[in-house]
Amino acid sequence: MQEIKVELGERSYRIAIDTGILADIGKSLEGFGFSYKAALVSNPTVFRLYGNSVASSARDAGFEVSEIVIPDGEEYKNLSSVEHIYGEMLAARLDRKSVLIALGGGVVGDIAGFAASTYMRGIDFIQIPTTLLAQVDSSVGGKTGVNHPLGKNMIGTFWQPKLVWIDIDTLKSLPGREFLSGLAEVIKYGVIWEEELFCYLEENIEKVLRLDNDTLSHIIGRSCEIKAKVVSSDERESGLRAILNYGHTIGHAIETVTGYKRYFHGEAVAIGMYAEARISRELGLIEEGQLQRIKTLLESYGLPAALPEGVDFPQLFASMQLDKKTVSGDLTFILPEKIGKVRIHRGLSVKEMEKVFGNRD
Repeated sequence: MQEIKVELGERSYRIAIDTGILADIGKSLEGFGFSYKAALVSNPTVFRLYGNSVASSARDAGFEVSEIVIPDGEEYKNLSSVEHIYGEMLAARLDRKSVLIALGGGVVGDIAGFAASTYMRGIDFIQIPTTLLAQVDSSVGGKTGVNHPLGKNMIGTFWQPKLVWIDIDTLKSLPGREFLSGLAEVIKYGVIWEEELFCYLEENIEKVLRLDNDTLSHIIGRSCEIKAKVVSSDERESGLRAILNYGHTIGHAIETVTGYKRYFHGEAVAIGMYAEARISRELGLIEEGQLQRIKTLLESYGLPAALPEGVDFPQLFASMQLDKKTVSGDLTFILPEKIGKVRIHRGLSVKEMEKVFGNRD
């Protein structure tokens, strides 16, 4: 088992990565000082596959488990879903020492984490991510939240989990398009932090796509190590952690203007990553060859790079201005200078952005 620690003082926690460990979660809940009441939050698809195994493991460890199933999809990542979770937790009489277990992808993890952070002013929660995107990104770092019709993740908290429990075997039940969506976040780590990981992804495309266990273990573990290092040095995004948003300012805007129905999160981020790399090229910060390597790798994994048809610059710009990273009207972009190194850039002019958004190449 790989074990990675997120160093945050009294809020530190470990990330456990292995195959075939889902049914062992109950044993890992011991020693935290939780009360005997727990809630398991999932969606119908994931619960049907793994819910009984996780719930049974927790019950075998002495927990009384309430099962809470919420609808699947980004469009349900809202306060109505959180209110439903509150109601179920209150009905089950969960107390301040209870634990909430999030079983699913990023949407489940974000909603459940937000509910845990606000129920009785905050209770502990465990992340059991079942998608690649959640395993390498959203389950680590403590960002929780829900969407508002005007913007993604506009309502949220920082609330660190007590444990992240990653079973690589869950990826084998993941639809192909959703698996590829998660690869966008892995590619992101290569661009923002480590060219070696980027090269590994270039050299092992076939192994990644056939879900080779050793290959997946390597890219998931390395992604988590990078994120843990960044989060440990900047928990609340006052500086360095902003680089994790590479591709997200534009990606979130694309998700918002398309109603969260046209693209998976990773697909929108992939488009955003290439667009921000093109902005960097326009400013003379990155060489053309490096830009093309980013585009080629995204497309090699079946991810989109071109801006979507039917979405114009004024729509995207209006949505980006509502991004929570915008300060005094200045948008924040993460611009690659080369693969493995990025800079945080503010104050990009509308004219400079239009050069990229007006050309859909």
